[in-house]
Amino acid sequence: MALFRKLNSQLVIRSSYRPFPRTITPLRARKPFTESARSLAGHSREQLSELFEYTSGRWLWNDAQKRSERRRVFNVSELKRIAAAAVNRNVQDVVRFEKLAEGGFNRTFLVTMHDGYQFVGRIPYLVTEPKHLVVASEVATMDFLRSHGLPVPKVYSYSTTSENPAGTEYIFMERIRGTKLGDIWFDLPEKARITVVTKLVELESRLFALPFPASGSIYYNKDLKVECNKVDIPVVDSGCASGFCVGPDTRLRLWYGKRLDIQTDRGPYMDSAAVLTAGAKKEIAYLKEFGRPLHPFQRLHREIYNYEKQSPFEHMDSLEKYLQIVPYLTPNGNETLTRPTLRHPDLNPGNIFISDDLEITGLIDWQNSAILPLFLQCGIPNSLQNYGDSVSESLTLPEIPHDFNELSERKQSEQVELLRRRQIHYFYVAMTAKLNPTHYDALNYEFSTLRRKLFDHSGSYWEGDNVTLKADLVNLTKKWSNIVNSCSRNATKPPCPIFFSEDEVSECLRLDAAQVEADEQLKACEDAVGIGSEGWVPAELYDEIKQRERKLKADALEAAESEEERQRLHEHWIFDDFDEEEYL
Repeated sequence: MALFRKLNSQLVIRSSYRPFPRTITPLRARKPFTESARSLAGHSREQLSELFEYTSGRWLWNDAQKRSERRRVFNVSELKRIAAAAVNRNVQDVVRFEKLAEGGFNRTFLVTMHDGYQFVGRIPYLVTEPKHLVVASEVATMDFLRSHGLPVPKVYSYSTTSENPAGTEYIFMERIRGTKLGDIWFDLPEKARITVVTKLVELESRLFALPFPASGSIYYNKDLKVECNKVDIPVVDSGCASGFCVGPDTRLRLWYGKRLDIQTDRGPYMDSAAVLTAGAKKEIAYLKEFGRPLHPFQRLHREIYNYEKQSPFEHMDSLEKYLQIVPYLTPNGNETLTRPTLRHPDLNPGNIFISDDLEITGLIDWQNSAILPLFLQCGIPNSLQNYGDSVSESLTLPEIPHDFNELSERKQSEQVELLRRRQIHYFYVAMTAKLNPTHYDALNYEFSTLRRKLFDHSGSYWEGDNVTLKADLVNLTKKWSNIVNSCSRNATKPPCPIFFSEDEVSECLRLDAAQVEADEQLKACEDAVGIGSEGWVPAELYDEIKQRERKLKADALEAAESEEERQRLHEHWIFDDFDEEEYL
């Protein structure tokens, strides 16, 4: 990390290149797989390759592995037939069946009929798990929300199993009309951005108002096995569809890698304590069976630990400490904050469609949706928040600096972008206070952010990071008296059940700060090279970006001050291939 700090100061990793959008969710192989194509006659090799292979981009590291994870062979003719039947047509009516989009977990197709009617089909990659539950839950979630008047795609047909003539799970659904917000978001004028944010908050207020009997994910009763735990969702009025229930939580962290086969409670959860403990108990069970020393997955963190592997037992100790403080994380006596609440799992501009007059015409991609207690579900969406900025966090109305006209063109551009981020943050919170006061109250509840960080980090899959959760726990102990005052109505306040020595606190906070700095240095490197999440780059720019990366590596090796430093850098280079299997 010191080396990259030096390179940054020398302008080596600063860049005028605009970074590419981080659109790919990390997805690593669970195990090797093979499959055979069936009934492929009538299609050219090029056509099949386009349908079966991942072609939207490449990865700077482990490219072959990541593309193979997203390869999915299926029976094209049969899937076309099923698509036509989904909208009561004959297969002869299908004039085009083409790839529309590729994400981290699914491939989407556009189906065009002879009369111009179009709709969407989607299939999961082989490594997307648990397929049966994520397909069943997304379908039920969309149908449930449509039954309450929310703008989500209509589902025409689906299969939660690959045991069908097409040889793949699938969902066929309505194609949402309108413009994808992500295509125009950065070009919208201030007034239009505020209008869109207001419309989003209005939609969220309707979503947050939906009542649920438990936390977990939504399903149709018929799609869950008889032995599967579930809680029926009562029919509120006669106009609503029935047959829905709350079943197992489909959030990825509960099923990732070898965790898929771990026997642990994944819901439905009848109270906040069950939600708060589920992720930690899952990870403890995983580490007991599969845990072994690992280098931190984030390779720029490794220098912080002298390139030594980290023991899983230290993280298990933090998880056990977390379980001890869980009873104090629930807002006792506040039924509003503990009420099970559904929220879109990834409210970014790429999943939002709008009309010409800025009405929201659709919200897509409800996979891995979860119902959670409001105090854990609240927060500003990542695409709208500007945390870390004093003006945004103070909720001061943002303005252009008074000396704006005296700044250089580059500084003016930076200030305009900063103003845009501040405005979006400010108006999201302001509109939430006005239109969704329940959410606003949850956002402002005592230590709301720390509670959510503890919950999030305790359920994350361990990848050699023993510091992040521990730092949260340290911060909790430092604020313990105020936290128990906010969650306990008893006159006698309990002592903190966990303890860290002064040396532990000092070392933990030092390492945490070092990791934060390393993450900033990694972001600078990614921006200099021009890559997205997990090293993703557009396919047409792969050779150019790979050349930039080679130059960055050569500059880093040249700047190394010793042969040992140069060797370590070579062995743990941040953009080289490495074995990801051990992190599953």
